[in-house]
Order: sequence, then structure tokens, then C-alpha cells
Amino acid sequence: MLKNIVFDMGGVLIDLDRKACVEAFRQLGFTDIDDYVGEFVQSDIFLKLEEGRISEKEFYDAVRVLVDADVSDEVIRRAWLQFLLSIPDEKLQFILQLKQRYRVFLLSNTNPIHFPYIVETQFCKNGNALSDFFDRCFLSYQLKMSKPHAEIFRYLLESENIMAEETLFIDDGRANIETADSLGFQTYWAKPFDSFEKLKYQLLL
Repeated sequence: MLKNIVFDMGGVLIDLDRKACVEAFRQLGFTDIDDYVGEFVQSDIFLKLEEGRISEKEFYDAVRVLVDADVSDEVIRRAWLQFLLSIPDEKLQFILQLKQRYRVFLLSNTNPIHFPYIVETQFCKNGNALSDFFDRCFLSYQLKMSKPHAEIFRYLLESENIMAEETLFIDDGRANIETADSLGFQTYWAKPFDSFEKLKYQLLL
């Protein structure tokens, strides 16, 4: 019996625009930004930020070194936020419906710049709060561990005392899905701009 739903954030709930983000950093003089920012996995300072190994301030300082320019924190922040589009309203409504039947969690590789912005602009509107959508959020930068490593999945299971076999994991990254499969989760591999019509039929029938 399915009891729990675990969502990824980027590319699953919130739509992404990597091209806009890359272009924004290029405008700052970050010519090799393609080597740092990927669709599913980040590297170097961007990965360190996601895994909580550097602070937001250290991230801004590191970007200034890489671009060799005195760029303000806010300009760098805005460039990094270009990665994010929005969460369609129908997805927000879908989560609220699921929450009435299942325990719903967020398991996201994210960072202290993106996540607060997403909460403020996407979840805290129409009288809602983040807690209306998720029983708990498991965030890479807070836990200092990230997908696709199995430890973050195991941490979620153990923290909430739930079973993988009773849990559906939804992600757009193949490596993340493979890890979840290996641990016994039920899985759904989301495609870009997925509307979840099939899931709605299966989960809300």
C-alpha cells in the first residue's frame, strides 16, 4: 500500500531555465560557466553550496574570484536565480490534494539562495505556507548530503520511520531514480514540464 510521496523540486515541481542562468553568468564574465552548472548535477562551488560545504557569502566571494571582477552579491544572486521559472498552479493544487491522502515530503538538492526564494514566491501565496504542502523538507544544503547518494534517502526513511516499499519517489534525474530503485522505493521518472496527468489518475482515483 502506498503511504508516502516524495517529490524532487527542480525540474519536477519548479520549471527550470538553465540557458538563462548560464547566459546571466556569462554576462558577468564567467566564461566557463557551462563546466559548473548542469541540468541535474552541479560542480565545484555550486555543488559545495548545495551540500552546505560553503556559505552563501563564501559562494559570492568564490564567484568574484572566478570572474575576476568586483561584482556585488545581489548581482550574483540574481544571475543564479535565473535558473528558476515557476511552479504551475495545477502542480501546487495536486500536492494539496495528495496531502489529504498521503504523507508528502520534499527531497531536494538545493541551496540557501534558491530554496528561500522558491518558498517565498511559489508556496507562500494564496494564503498558503510551505507546511500546507509538505510534512517535512529534506534539503541537501541543510543535511550536508545530496542525491544520488543513498545516505540521504536512508536518512529520510529513518527520520520519518517509513518504508521504501510504501513510498513513491518522483524525480527527473536518472541517477536519483536508480538509487531510489535500488533501495526499494516505488519511482516515477518525471520528464521536463511533466503535467503529472498519469500520476493524478493513479494517486487520486
